[in-house]
Amino acid sequence: MNLTADSLQGHEGWRWQLSNGDSVFVARQGAQVLSWCAGGEERLFLSPKAACDGSSAIRGGIPICFPQFNQRGSLPKHGFVRNMPWHLLKNQSQGEDKVFEFVSNENSLQLWPVKFRALLTVSLSTTGLKVTLAVQNLDTQLLTFSGALHTYLAIKNVSHVRLLGQVQQPEWDAVKDAHQTCSGELHFNAEFDRVYDVAHVASDENTTETCTWLLQEGDHHLQIAQSNSWGQSVVWNPGAEKCAQLADMPQDAFLKMLCVEAARVTSTINVQPAHTWEGWQQLRLETPC
Repeated sequence: MNLTADSLQGHEGWRWQLSNGDSVFVARQGAQVLSWCAGGEERLFLSPKAACDGSSAIRGGIPICFPQFNQRGSLPKHGFVRNMPWHLLKNQSQGEDKVFEFVSNENSLQLWPVKFRALLTVSLSTTGLKVTLAVQNLDTQLLTFSGALHTYLAIKNVSHVRLLGQVQQPEWDAVKDAHQTCSGELHFNAEFDRVYDVAHVASDENTTETCTWLLQEGDHHLQIAQSNSWGQSVVWNPGAEKCAQLADMPQDAFLKMLCVEAARVTSTINVQPAHTWEGWQQLRLETPC
Protein backbone atom coordinates (compact mmCIF):
# COMPACT_ATOMS: atom_id res chain seq x y z
CA MET A 1 0.00 0.00 0.00
CA ASN A 2 1.68 3.19 -1.17
CA LEU A 3 1.97 6.31 1.00
CA THR A 4 2.86 9.65 -0.55
CA ALA A 5 3.11 13.23 0.62
CA ASP A 6 0.32 15.19 -1.02
CA SER A 7 -2.01 18.16 -0.56
CA LEU A 8 -5.76 18.70 -0.73
CA GLN A 9 -7.37 22.13 -1.01
CA GLY A 10 -4.04 23.57 0.12
CA HIS A 11 -3.69 21.31 3.16
CA GLU A 12 -0.43 19.37 3.36
CA GLY A 13 -0.65 15.73 4.33
CA TRP A 14 -0.45 12.12 3.24
CA ARG A 15 -2.43 9.98 0.81
CA TRP A 16 -2.52 6.24 0.26
CA GLN A 17 -4.72 3.90 -1.74
CA LEU A 18 -5.65 0.29 -2.35
CA SER A 19 -5.24 -1.61 -5.59
CA ASN A 20 -8.97 -1.16 -6.31
CA GLY A 21 -8.62 2.64 -6.22
CA ASP A 22 -10.07 3.29 -2.74
CA SER A 23 -7.99 6.01 -1.07
CA VAL A 24 -7.68 8.24 1.98
CA PHE A 25 -6.01 11.61 2.64
CA VAL A 26 -4.93 12.75 6.11
CA ALA A 27 -3.88 16.35 6.73
CA ARG A 28 -0.87 17.19 8.87
CA GLN A 29 -3.03 19.69 10.73
CA GLY A 30 -4.95 17.76 13.35
CA ALA A 31 -4.28 14.39 11.65
CA GLN A 32 -7.65 15.18 10.12
CA VAL A 33 -8.96 12.71 7.56
CA LEU A 34 -10.16 15.00 4.75
CA SER A 35 -10.98 12.46 2.05
CA TRP A 36 -12.13 8.87 1.84
CA CYS A 37 -12.87 7.66 -1.68
CA ALA A 38 -14.57 4.26 -1.83
CA GLY A 39 -16.58 2.57 -4.54
CA GLY A 40 -15.62 5.33 -6.96
CA GLU A 41 -17.11 8.17 -4.86
CA GLU A 42 -15.97 10.64 -2.22
CA ARG A 43 -17.60 9.62 1.06
CA LEU A 44 -16.55 12.54 3.30
CA PHE A 45 -17.70 16.14 3.02
CA LEU A 46 -15.04 18.86 2.89
CA SER A 47 -16.28 22.40 2.52
CA PRO A 48 -14.81 24.19 -0.52
CA LYS A 49 -14.61 27.25 1.74
CA ALA A 50 -12.76 25.46 4.57
CA ALA A 51 -10.04 27.55 6.23
CA CYS A 52 -6.49 26.84 5.10
CA ASP A 53 -4.29 29.01 7.30
CA GLY A 54 -2.64 26.18 9.25
CA SER A 55 -4.29 27.04 12.55
CA SER A 56 -8.06 27.57 12.10
CA ALA A 57 -10.37 24.57 12.25
CA ILE A 58 -10.89 22.77 8.93
CA ARG A 59 -14.58 22.40 8.10
CA GLY A 60 -15.13 18.81 7.02
CA GLY A 61 -13.59 15.36 7.01
CA ILE A 62 -13.08 13.82 10.46
CA PRO A 63 -11.90 16.46 12.96
CA ILE A 64 -10.59 15.19 16.30
CA CYS A 65 -12.36 17.06 19.10
CA PHE A 66 -10.11 16.83 22.17
CA PRO A 67 -9.89 17.44 25.09
CA GLN A 68 -13.20 19.31 25.07
CA PHE A 69 -16.44 18.87 23.14
CA ASN A 70 -17.87 22.08 21.69
CA GLN A 71 -17.82 24.90 24.26
CA ARG A 72 -18.46 22.76 27.31
CA GLY A 73 -15.44 24.15 29.18
CA SER A 74 -12.83 26.92 29.14
CA LEU A 75 -10.77 25.66 26.19
CA PRO A 76 -11.19 26.72 22.54
CA LYS A 77 -14.25 25.21 20.88
CA HIS A 78 -13.77 21.45 20.39
CA GLY A 79 -10.35 21.64 22.05
CA PHE A 80 -7.06 22.35 20.34
CA VAL A 81 -5.50 19.22 18.80
CA ARG A 82 -7.46 19.68 15.55
CA ASN A 83 -5.63 22.98 15.03
CA MET A 84 -2.08 21.75 15.71
CA PRO A 85 0.40 19.75 13.58
CA TRP A 86 0.65 15.98 14.03
CA HIS A 87 3.45 13.67 12.91
CA LEU A 88 3.39 10.46 10.91
CA LEU A 89 5.01 7.54 12.76
CA LYS A 90 6.63 5.81 9.81
CA ASN A 91 7.92 2.82 11.79
CA GLN A 92 4.36 2.04 12.99
CA SER A 93 2.64 2.79 9.68
CA GLN A 94 2.71 -0.55 7.95
CA GLY A 95 0.20 -2.08 5.55
CA GLU A 96 -3.33 -0.77 5.89
CA ASP A 97 -2.69 1.10 9.18
CA LYS A 98 -1.10 4.55 9.29
CA VAL A 99 -0.38 6.05 12.71
CA PHE A 100 -0.16 9.76 13.57
CA GLU A 101 1.06 11.26 16.84
CA PHE A 102 0.57 14.38 18.91
CA VAL A 103 2.47 14.85 22.17
CA SER A 104 1.74 17.68 24.59
CA ASN A 105 4.22 20.50 24.12
CA GLU A 106 4.89 24.09 25.11
CA ASN A 107 1.98 25.39 23.03
CA SER A 108 -0.57 22.86 24.27
CA LEU A 109 0.53 23.13 27.91
CA GLN A 110 -0.24 26.86 27.82
CA LEU A 111 -3.84 25.97 26.97
CA TRP A 112 -4.20 22.80 29.04
CA PRO A 113 -1.54 21.97 31.67
CA VAL A 114 -1.74 18.20 31.22
CA LYS A 115 0.95 15.94 29.76
CA PHE A 116 -0.41 13.40 27.30
CA ARG A 117 0.24 11.53 24.08
CA ALA A 118 -2.43 11.01 21.42
CA LEU A 119 -2.24 8.51 18.58
CA LEU A 120 -4.61 8.35 15.64
CA THR A 121 -4.63 5.13 13.61
CA VAL A 122 -6.29 5.34 10.19
CA SER A 123 -7.07 1.95 8.67
CA LEU A 124 -8.17 1.72 5.04
CA SER A 125 -9.76 -1.46 3.73
CA THR A 126 -11.91 -2.37 0.73
CA THR A 127 -15.13 -0.29 1.14
CA GLY A 128 -14.16 0.45 4.75
CA LEU A 129 -12.44 3.06 6.91
CA LYS A 130 -11.66 2.80 10.62
CA VAL A 131 -10.29 5.67 12.71
CA THR A 132 -8.98 4.93 16.21
CA LEU A 133 -7.98 7.54 18.78
CA ALA A 134 -5.77 6.52 21.70
CA VAL A 135 -5.01 8.91 24.58
CA GLN A 136 -2.16 8.09 26.97
CA ASN A 137 -1.87 9.90 30.29
CA LEU A 138 1.77 10.95 30.74
CA ASP A 139 1.01 13.05 33.81
CA THR A 140 0.85 12.26 37.53
CA GLN A 141 -2.76 13.43 37.83
CA LEU A 142 -6.03 12.10 36.46
CA LEU A 143 -6.62 13.05 32.83
CA THR A 144 -10.25 14.03 32.23
CA PHE A 145 -11.66 14.91 28.82
CA SER A 146 -14.63 14.93 26.48
CA GLY A 147 -14.52 14.90 22.71
CA ALA A 148 -15.48 13.26 19.44
CA LEU A 149 -14.55 12.00 16.04
CA HIS A 150 -16.64 14.71 14.34
CA THR A 151 -17.29 12.88 11.06
CA TYR A 152 -18.75 14.85 8.12
CA LEU A 153 -20.39 12.41 5.70
CA ALA A 154 -20.90 13.40 2.06
CA ILE A 155 -24.44 12.94 0.79
CA LYS A 156 -26.38 14.09 -2.26
CA ASN A 157 -29.39 15.62 -0.48
CA VAL A 158 -29.98 15.49 3.27
CA SER A 159 -33.75 15.60 2.81
CA HIS A 160 -33.57 12.17 1.15
CA VAL A 161 -31.53 10.55 3.93
CA ARG A 162 -32.78 8.06 6.52
CA LEU A 163 -30.58 7.34 9.55
CA LEU A 164 -31.59 4.15 11.34
CA GLY A 165 -30.57 2.92 14.78
CA GLN A 166 -30.68 3.44 18.55
CA VAL A 167 -34.38 2.64 18.95
CA GLN A 168 -35.65 3.85 22.36
CA GLN A 169 -32.20 5.04 23.42
CA PRO A 170 -32.00 8.35 25.35
CA GLU A 171 -31.91 11.35 22.99
CA TRP A 172 -31.16 14.98 23.84
CA ASP A 173 -32.38 17.48 21.28
CA ALA A 174 -29.94 20.37 21.74
CA VAL A 175 -31.92 22.67 19.41
CA LYS A 176 -35.04 22.46 21.60
CA ASP A 177 -33.21 21.42 24.79
CA ALA A 178 -35.61 18.49 25.07
CA HIS A 179 -34.94 15.00 26.40
CA GLN A 180 -36.77 12.10 24.76
CA THR A 181 -36.17 8.64 23.32
CA CYS A 182 -34.92 7.92 19.83
CA SER A 183 -37.56 6.83 17.31
CA GLY A 184 -34.99 4.69 15.51
CA GLU A 185 -35.48 6.48 12.16
CA LEU A 186 -34.19 10.03 11.73
CA HIS A 187 -35.05 12.47 8.93
CA PHE A 188 -33.59 15.91 8.26
CA ASN A 189 -35.61 18.93 7.10
CA ALA A 190 -34.38 21.62 9.53
CA GLU A 191 -31.48 22.29 11.91
CA PHE A 192 -30.69 19.01 13.68
CA ASP A 193 -28.41 18.63 16.72
CA ARG A 194 -28.95 15.63 18.97
CA VAL A 195 -26.88 13.58 21.41
CA TYR A 196 -27.58 9.87 21.93
CA ASP A 197 -26.58 7.49 24.69
CA VAL A 198 -25.82 4.61 22.35
CA ALA A 199 -26.87 1.08 23.16
CA HIS A 200 -24.17 -0.74 25.11
CA VAL A 201 -23.06 -4.01 23.58
CA ALA A 202 -22.28 -6.71 26.15
CA SER A 203 -18.85 -7.56 24.77
CA ASP A 204 -15.29 -6.30 24.76
CA GLU A 205 -15.34 -2.52 24.18
CA ASN A 206 -12.94 -2.93 21.25
CA THR A 207 -15.14 -5.38 19.34
CA THR A 208 -15.69 -4.67 15.65
CA GLU A 209 -19.27 -5.95 15.79
CA THR A 210 -20.98 -2.87 17.26
CA CYS A 211 -23.42 -1.46 14.70
CA THR A 212 -24.53 2.01 15.80
CA TRP A 213 -26.23 3.60 12.77
CA LEU A 214 -27.20 2.75 9.21
CA LEU A 215 -27.38 5.67 6.77
CA GLN A 216 -29.59 5.14 3.73
CA GLU A 217 -29.83 7.43 0.72
CA GLY A 218 -31.34 5.71 -2.28
CA ASP A 219 -29.24 2.62 -2.99
CA HIS A 220 -26.39 3.97 -0.86
CA HIS A 221 -26.06 2.17 2.50
CA LEU A 222 -23.34 3.16 4.97
CA GLN A 223 -22.84 1.26 8.22
CA ILE A 224 -21.49 3.45 11.02
CA ALA A 225 -20.06 1.64 14.05
CA GLN A 226 -18.18 2.78 17.13
CA SER A 227 -16.50 1.34 20.20
CA ASN A 228 -18.44 1.15 23.46
CA SER A 229 -15.77 3.32 25.05
CA TRP A 230 -17.22 6.49 23.46
CA GLY A 231 -20.61 5.93 25.07
CA GLN A 232 -22.46 8.58 23.05
CA SER A 233 -23.13 9.62 19.48
CA VAL A 234 -23.94 13.02 17.96
CA VAL A 235 -25.99 13.65 14.81
CA TRP A 236 -25.77 17.19 13.40
CA ASN A 237 -26.85 19.20 10.39
CA PRO A 238 -26.92 23.02 10.56
CA GLY A 239 -30.00 23.47 8.37
CA ALA A 240 -30.40 26.33 5.91
CA GLU A 241 -30.51 29.28 8.33
CA LYS A 242 -27.51 28.36 10.44
CA CYS A 243 -25.50 27.21 7.43
CA ALA A 244 -25.93 30.66 5.88
CA GLN A 245 -24.27 32.11 9.00
CA LEU A 246 -21.13 29.95 8.70
CA ALA A 247 -18.41 31.79 6.82
CA ASP A 248 -16.60 28.57 5.87
CA MET A 249 -19.66 26.89 4.31
CA PRO A 250 -21.49 27.60 1.02
CA GLN A 251 -25.14 28.47 1.64
CA ASP A 252 -26.41 25.18 0.23
CA ALA A 253 -23.75 23.00 1.88
CA PHE A 254 -26.19 21.76 4.54
CA LEU A 255 -27.85 19.70 1.81
CA LYS A 256 -24.63 17.83 1.07
CA MET A 257 -23.43 16.79 4.52
CA LEU A 258 -24.47 15.05 7.69
CA CYS A 259 -22.31 14.69 10.78
CA VAL A 260 -22.57 11.36 12.60
CA GLU A 261 -20.04 11.38 15.42
CA ALA A 262 -18.60 8.96 17.94
CA ALA A 263 -18.53 11.15 21.02
CA ARG A 264 -18.55 11.77 24.75
CA VAL A 265 -20.49 14.96 25.44
CA THR A 266 -22.47 15.06 28.69
CA SER A 267 -19.99 13.16 30.85
CA THR A 268 -16.22 12.80 30.91
CA ILE A 269 -13.69 10.11 30.11
CA ASN A 270 -11.13 9.57 32.88
CA VAL A 271 -7.64 8.17 32.30
CA GLN A 272 -5.44 7.25 35.23
CA PRO A 273 -1.70 8.14 35.15
CA ALA A 274 0.32 5.76 32.93
CA HIS A 275 -2.92 4.39 31.41
CA THR A 276 -4.34 4.67 27.88
CA TRP A 277 -7.91 5.10 26.66
CA GLU A 278 -8.94 4.04 23.15
CA GLY A 279 -12.03 4.72 21.06
CA TRP A 280 -12.83 4.16 17.40
CA GLN A 281 -15.36 4.75 14.66
CA GLN A 282 -15.75 2.53 11.60
CA LEU A 283 -17.47 3.30 8.29
CA ARG A 284 -18.36 0.55 5.87
CA LEU A 285 -20.28 0.62 2.59
CA GLU A 286 -23.14 -1.69 1.70
CA THR A 287 -23.16 -3.71 4.90
CA PRO A 288 -26.57 -3.13 6.53
CA CYS A 289 -27.01 -4.07 10.19
